[in-house]
Amino acid sequence: MRRREFITLLGGAAAWPPAARAQQPERMRRIGVLMSTAADDPEGQARIAAFHQGLQQLGWTIGQNVRIDSRWPAGDSERFHRYAAELIALSPDVILATGSAAAAPLLQATRTVPIVFVIVPDPVGAGFVNSLARPGGNATGFIQFEYGISGKWLELLKQILPGVTRAAILRDPAISAGLGQFGAIQAVAPSLGLEVSPVNVRDAGEIERAVADFAHSPNGGLIITGSALAVVHRHLIITLAAKHRLPAVYFQRTLVADGGLISYGADLLDQYRRAASYVDRILKGEKPADLPVQRPTRYETVINLKTAKALGLDVPASLLAIADEVIE
Repeated sequence: MRRREFITLLGGAAAWPPAARAQQPERMRRIGVLMSTAADDPEGQARIAAFHQGLQQLGWTIGQNVRIDSRWPAGDSERFHRYAAELIALSPDVILATGSAAAAPLLQATRTVPIVFVIVPDPVGAGFVNSLARPGGNATGFIQFEYGISGKWLELLKQILPGVTRAAILRDPAISAGLGQFGAIQAVAPSLGLEVSPVNVRDAGEIERAVADFAHSPNGGLIITGSALAVVHRHLIITLAAKHRLPAVYFQRTLVADGGLISYGADLLDQYRRAASYVDRILKGEKPADLPVQRPTRYETVINLKTAKALGLDVPASLLAIADEVIE
């Protein structure tokens, strides 16, 4: 081929019709996912499935136009940091982060890779965003609840066990949400005639010892606040509540479905489906700084009557009337 013919051919390529150019293969996009549970945890699998479903509805097909790299730290602090570094090293287009325990190490490691978080109670207090309306950095997402609802958990405990005078508050002291939730509960406790004390959920042994000590005195109940560790240790916590016959109020439905007594919290699977829409918008060119942090659109009350019966509790009709779901 002569030089003039070759140049003419190159020039003609720029004038190919749009239909011809559209036939070129679509660039594979890459999403990192830092979960909080173990990979074989049914709750974790349900959450990631909801995220995948949301992506699919927006035209993303895993293995065709998007690749997803997931890490499952099972609530272990060291793994959160290690897996955060691993995901960032893969140069993803965006990362989905579950909870404060996942978002914090990611934001410590990068201020450029876009991050969409879910189930984060206080992203402003934690320093993840400048404000809910204007995140301003490389992260945005969906908050789990506002601290004010923590008082609702204490009210539910009083409703289901009117004679309760003490409440142990299970929280993760390593995250700002653990301190914030406990503070909100402390503020409400005097008006309900309750004495509250914190129980850390850093490891199984600590939980078991603290709950056993608390159960030595009568008229007690438990409040389980939101954290990745509470989800990881949920089966132990539910077992201890049953063993010591302690009514317990939980922050999400999953723990009641697994045998807990009552919960009040956001529909978390819905957050993963909604997070897919933010990931989609970022993949299409929008910036996290311009996407406002969103609040839950729906809270739900779930009661497990089987557990109530095992504890010898009669659930008030007024409480059953407001329940979104009753497990029998």
